[in-house]
Amino acid sequence: MRTPFAAQSLLVTTLALLVPGIAAADRTDREKEIVVGADRSVSDDINKVLTLEGNVVVTQGTMRITAAKVTVKEDAQKYKYYVATGSPVTFRQKRDKVDEWIDGEAQRAEFDDRNDMLRLYNRAHVKSGANEITGDFISYDMKRELTEVSGAPPGTQAPQNSRVKVIIVPPKRDAEKAAPPAVDLKPDAGKP
Repeated sequence: MRTPFAAQSLLVTTLALLVPGIAAADRTDREKEIVVGADRSVSDDINKVLTLEGNVVVTQGTMRITAAKVTVKEDAQKYKYYVATGSPVTFRQKRDKVDEWIDGEAQRAEFDDRNDMLRLYNRAHVKSGANEITGDFISYDMKRELTEVSGAPPGTQAPQNSRVKVIIVPPKRDAEKAAPPAVDLKPDAGKP
């Protein structure tokens, strides 16, 4: 199913590139066709709003997003604002040039095309390999390459004992590189 103004393109790409510190998504996916499936699609061309509802699945190359509902609004300058909601919204995409995947989920995902800003709300979680970021709010400013993880969205009070969790696993070194160099010990002169 194709949409009147290719609304899904930026949502798809942005969710996949969520956390550059964790991994970069497969760059060739941007050039591939976008396929959207949903139980219902409503396109309001006058107000420039596209709404997809019911078992929404968006795929583009190795990327796959699922949501209960995706709404896309386009402004007069052709910038788009995307909102995906679900129980939860999920995404998955292969990393660029390695055999590893980026997986994530949240109850709500928003992307502002004008400002290149992605926000994940409520039980947000992104994982690549053994590396993970978890919080109630994850924000990624693509222009400044700045990721923020917190226990609540800005302007709201975080619940008591709200914490974020970041797991960074260092790369494994080769056994040869990890072993200390061999030292040739010689007996002291004059000692048996």
